[in-house]
Amino acid sequence: MDPLCEHKAHLTRRQFFGRTATGIGAAALGSLLSPQAFASGGTITQPHFAPKAKRVIYLFQSGGPSQHELFDYKPILKKFRATELPDSISGTERVAGQSAGQASFPVVPSIYDFKQHGESGTWFSELLPHMATVADDLCVITTANTEAVNHDPAITYIQTGHQQPGRPSMGAWLSYGLGTENENLPSFIVLISHPSRDAQTQALYHRLWGAGFLPSAHQGVQFRAANDPVLYLSNPPGISAKARRRMLDSLASLNQMQLDEFGDPEINTRIAQYEMAYRMQTSVPDVVSIDDEPDHAIDAYGPNARTPGTFAANCLRARRLAEKGVQFVQLYHRGWDQHGDLPNAIKSQASDVDQPTAALIKDLKERGMLDETLVIFGGEFGRTAYCQGAMSEKNYGRDHHGRCFSICMAGGGIKGGMTYGETDDFSYNIVKDPVHIHDINATILRQLGIDHEKLTYRFQGRDFRLTDVHGKAVKDIIA
Repeated sequence: MDPLCEHKAHLTRRQFFGRTATGIGAAALGSLLSPQAFASGGTITQPHFAPKAKRVIYLFQSGGPSQHELFDYKPILKKFRATELPDSISGTERVAGQSAGQASFPVVPSIYDFKQHGESGTWFSELLPHMATVADDLCVITTANTEAVNHDPAITYIQTGHQQPGRPSMGAWLSYGLGTENENLPSFIVLISHPSRDAQTQALYHRLWGAGFLPSAHQGVQFRAANDPVLYLSNPPGISAKARRRMLDSLASLNQMQLDEFGDPEINTRIAQYEMAYRMQTSVPDVVSIDDEPDHAIDAYGPNARTPGTFAANCLRARRLAEKGVQFVQLYHRGWDQHGDLPNAIKSQASDVDQPTAALIKDLKERGMLDETLVIFGGEFGRTAYCQGAMSEKNYGRDHHGRCFSICMAGGGIKGGMTYGETDDFSYNIVKDPVHIHDINATILRQLGIDHEKLTYRFQGRDFRLTDVHGKAVKDIIA
């Protein structure tokens, strides 16, 4: 007798009921393997609001750009220079660890001048002459705020809605909620820029554009600056397109057998990703090449626009990706963490990003795309009004500061030519109209037609969302 049949024949009634009870466990396992089948909310079939934007280009300035040197003009700081930051201003809230051991907190004004620009009279530092030319297209939020005071949790927080790793990134949420406009390209693409000035930069982890607990098909795809934009995208020597097609068809058959047996949705993702890679072999080289761009269009982005891996080159590439229907393009520019030598370091950083950012906004506008493209410029937090490290007439540093910092938005149904919110005379605390990072993310989703409370995903028995259990769209900045 077959041993398995013999074993089944000897099962007692008690053992039978004991085994069938594991069906509850099977259902639980199924909810983990295929949470979409158990989810409330999820992929959006109809927008919750009339969408004003179709896509997002997020110019993330990693390291914490100083609002004092860029957007938030505080002339009164010159009067208080080298005096102790008043206790009434500093309060008792948490500060970054680097400041914890300081015996003195002397106020330091910016050495850079500010002027008003455009019909709106928006203040811009002399470090940003090109961005000043699009003042009437920009909404400058000076009262962005976050609880995080160190880089990794702060970047993770603003990108995923939570300070601890493991949650889906914003681009992944949008890919999950909106799908894709171009089946030959990922809906979420990441470009990392390298600063022109040699400096110690904060690490960027792949989880910042990861899918978290969403299906992995929604994670960001990083494009490299040189050679193949995506590793292993090109066929190796001796492999033709027909041979690759036959190989993928055979592999898909094997994966389908596994899917039929186990029902794991990640197998479906694997099949879809192989097919996406095959289609990308023809679409990616075209979209990343700038050979068909006229010289004047390239030159508008600045002298580094022809150098792969620069912020200028990536801004131009972002516009091309947006034209092709990529819905979320994330640029990272590192090097803004200036605890010392801030005046020299930030001058170099601003030079990297100023002209390309303005050119991107103008380029989108000239092509009739700005109204449907939300451009965001900002980092994970700002910098303190007091000096960190040695202080002189021409040199100083600033520590991390999350209580208030500046973020800019343009296009995508956002009001241009306005400054939103008000900080105190030291740009240390918020006086009027605070905008938490959850509010920023809720506003971004709103412009894409999404109610941030309704884009959810069931995981481990809970409905998760990008804004956690917080956030509200900032309606005053919506056109």
